[in-house]
Amino acid sequence: MRLSLWPNSTNPAADILDEARAADDDGWYGVWLADHYMPNTGDLTRADGPMHEVWGLLPAVAAMTSKVRVGPLVSPTTIHHPALLAKRAATIDHVSGGRFVLGLGAGWQLNEHDAYGFELPGAKALVDRFDEAIQVTRSMLDTRRTTFHGAYYDVADAPADPKPVQERLPILVGGKGPRMLRITARHAQGWNTWGLPESAGEVRRRLLEAAEQVGRTEPLWTTTNWMFDVDGETPMAGRVVTGSVAELQDLAGRYVEQGFDEFVLPTWNLGSTTAERQDRAARIKTEIFDPVVA
Repeated sequence: MRLSLWPNSTNPAADILDEARAADDDGWYGVWLADHYMPNTGDLTRADGPMHEVWGLLPAVAAMTSKVRVGPLVSPTTIHHPALLAKRAATIDHVSGGRFVLGLGAGWQLNEHDAYGFELPGAKALVDRFDEAIQVTRSMLDTRRTTFHGAYYDVADAPADPKPVQERLPILVGGKGPRMLRITARHAQGWNTWGLPESAGEVRRRLLEAAEQVGRTEPLWTTTNWMFDVDGETPMAGRVVTGSVAELQDLAGRYVEQGFDEFVLPTWNLGSTTAERQDRAARIKTEIFDPVVA
């Protein structure tokens, strides 16, 4: 299992880039960034506070690193047109020398959609639109010209050059509903979820069942996220799991047992300064994950 880093997009841009550079130097597999415009409140309430735009940060991360995979986790197709996503992804793949992963999702955060005027339809229409969007994006990344006439997108003989450096730039989908899993199995190369090992592993099993149903033969790269901390006083608080090194090694091993290919570690809870976050992330990597996945 590979280990990737997820810096917090509310931090200063210089701090985010420092974390990405350190991850590149220290042997992390990837650097992921969230695609949101404001902090989430769970409803329509507006939330003040900084939130950097991910497609402004990703080229900088790509340019200042040389080894890590780079991508958004994940960009909502309610906000970004699929043809634009394909062009951005191919360009950043060139900037990175072939290390870009395009994370896509259907969209969900209520307050940002309402505040900025992005439509957030009901579940069926949301997934219908995502299904069209991923097809358009995949075609524009792979083929010379794309023509697509759907209920939501109309693309006519659209060129998309230059193509990515990678022979097939991977699309990773964030989502866990039955239809989203089938769409992922049909069109994507990777998948991401939140969850503790057994709950995340159950959704992973449903994804593999969906892959079998659609006749997929290509392997799927599966990834998951959770927040860790070392030597906390409680076993779990919200989305943060705390414990001794031995306890967290056991937890990491359970992710491996569930078959995940990549664990993404958010650094959001690891300190108020860049130095604190880097030190604690490095400790989690070297003391918890490296012994388990070696």
